Amino acid sequence: MAEGPFFRAQTPLHPDHLWIWEKAVYVDENRRTWLPITIEIESGLQVLLRQEDVPLGDPVCPSQLGPYQLPVMWQLYPGRRYRASDSSFWRIVYHIKASVGFSGDPSGGRG
Repeated sequence: MAEGPFFRAQTPLHPDHLWIWEKAVYVDENRRTWLPITIEIESGLQVLLRQEDVPLGDPVCPSQLGPYQLPVMWQLYPGRRYRASDSSFWRIVYHIKASVGFSGDPSGGRG
């Protein structure tokens, strides 16, 4: 019997630091990659950071990013929050590691 698509979410430990590697890719102290999803809300920005393994190219200097809404670095602070490179604080709601893929027959048994 073939298995269909699966979704698996885990809650990883909060990274101590996140540095921008290239636009829309951050790297933590363990070289895990994090992808931000930015949502504009009435009171400002909300960022969802998803830990996903992606191949890394060459790092980009912040000056090469051009206009960018997010800080180039976050550092974990007490009280479930991050301090950004611009000295702003961001509250942690949660982090997830998501893996989406197929096991067995990639058609999900539809074929």
